[in-house]
Amino acid sequence: MQIEEQKVNLSQYKNALSKRNQLVRLIWCIVWALFASPLPRSIGSGWKRFLLRLFGAKIHSTAVVYSSVRIYMPWNLEMKEYACLAPEVDCYNVAKVTIGNQATVSQKTYLCAASHNISHPHSPLITAPIVIEDQAWIGADVFIGMGVTVGEGAVVGARACVFKNVEPWTVVGGNPAKAIKKREFSCND
Repeated sequence: MQIEEQKVNLSQYKNALSKRNQLVRLIWCIVWALFASPLPRSIGSGWKRFLLRLFGAKIHSTAVVYSSVRIYMPWNLEMKEYACLAPEVDCYNVAKVTIGNQATVSQKTYLCAASHNISHPHSPLITAPIVIEDQAWIGADVFIGMGVTVGEGAVVGARACVFKNVEPWTVVGGNPAKAIKKREFSCND
């Protein structure tokens, strides 16, 4: 059997974002850099929520977004009650990213709701939403891939890489992330 010669041809790559989206993104980046990034850590939460809402985010009044967070498209972000995006989180939300009630995304995590179709010679952009359900905790420096749902109450250990859904109330870790144990509370409070 003879293998047909294949070649990648990125000269035919087209940006999937409309000119309008590109312009709004540019304005968003300037606004965040001038009016939110200079604020220390979690100070000015109300102001940052206002800026995010101004650009279409659905964000609860108790949600916390740190100043060093990078949000690609605020109009594709939804944060519920007491949700948190910690310092230096990179939210590449070309598709929708939802952070549930009481859910935390820890520092330096990368939420990646897009990739490229490597089976096509032009490598077009592909997207799928990310959902972090209620009470989940994403540890430090985690990678969450496109189309992933992290179930209610689940914990993703630091530096894990998640490419498949995480079951509710499960602790996962590693690269690729694998189940470690069930999450159970042991306190008497």
